[in-house]
Amino acid sequence: METDVLIEALADGWGIDVDAADYAAVGAGSYHWVVSDRNGTRAFVTVDDLDLKAWLGDTRESTFDGLRRAFDTAAALRDADLGFVVAPIPTSSGETLRRLGTRHTIAVFPFVDGQAGEYGPTVERAVVVTMLAELHNATPAVGSVAGSVGLELPGRHQIEAGLGELGQTWSGGPFSEPARQALAGHASDVAELLALADRLAADVAGRDGKWVVTHGEPHAANVMRTGESHVLVDWDTVALSVPERDLWWVVSDTGEEASIYADATGHQLDQVAVDFFRLTWDLKDLVACLEVLRSSHRHTEDTVKEYEILTTCIAIRDQWAALLE
Repeated sequence: METDVLIEALADGWGIDVDAADYAAVGAGSYHWVVSDRNGTRAFVTVDDLDLKAWLGDTRESTFDGLRRAFDTAAALRDADLGFVVAPIPTSSGETLRRLGTRHTIAVFPFVDGQAGEYGPTVERAVVVTMLAELHNATPAVGSVAGSVGLELPGRHQIEAGLGELGQTWSGGPFSEPARQALAGHASDVAELLALADRLAADVAGRDGKWVVTHGEPHAANVMRTGESHVLVDWDTVALSVPERDLWWVVSDTGEEASIYADATGHQLDQVAVDFFRLTWDLKDLVACLEVLRSSHRHTEDTVKEYEILTTCIAIRDQWAALLE
């Protein structure tokens, strides 16, 4: 992304007279810059690739609509006085994001001076589960804005296509054949895990539980400490779902977090739903890796990492052995 294109978009949409724009190599799945205007006011700019957000849609237009709805939901939550929601700053015409060409979008967020955690379960579970309870209780404020996610595995066709093409050469790039060979060695395990996800999904759907507005990815890297408080960032996954879509990230075996949540919301933790979302998270990583490694790619740091993640994802059967028997 050329910096001058970014600067022009910020001036046109948000009226920001950019003095400095520094690329920020943080997070994953998006491109980020910290920009400062002539008065020294900083903002955090995110550029998203519409081809890399399979959970939002299967075309660029549907993905854009899904991303806009997610950011509109975050803005509505901020307007409902949820101070921990870091929502987009609207354009001069009230939009939460704009197109940047046919493939990309741009959004502007307040600059948060704080410290994020490392990716994975948060160590401040009680703090985060309290925020999640407040978020879920705010569902009436966004019921007409928020989209919803079902109990399907986004991009599942990538796994099914990969399993169906194990008998032919993958020629997208340097890691295509190694990926095929690795998947072939665990094909039956992956098929079992897909069947388990289907069984768990059917069980959860049959319970007819209450749906709430969920963040989707409240892991430690999306929780920032700002002085004595905390905020949640990265709201492109916000959607209506069952509470466990968020809760699996923060509940521990002690039951303490589940009790905090139940006291605040009246909802008792559904362990089957927790298992479903934990499993589909691992399978979604496999989807993302296959999407990259089966298509045209080069040998880069990113593709090396994708291959390493793939080899981990396909070898998790033992973790689910108790539910597979």
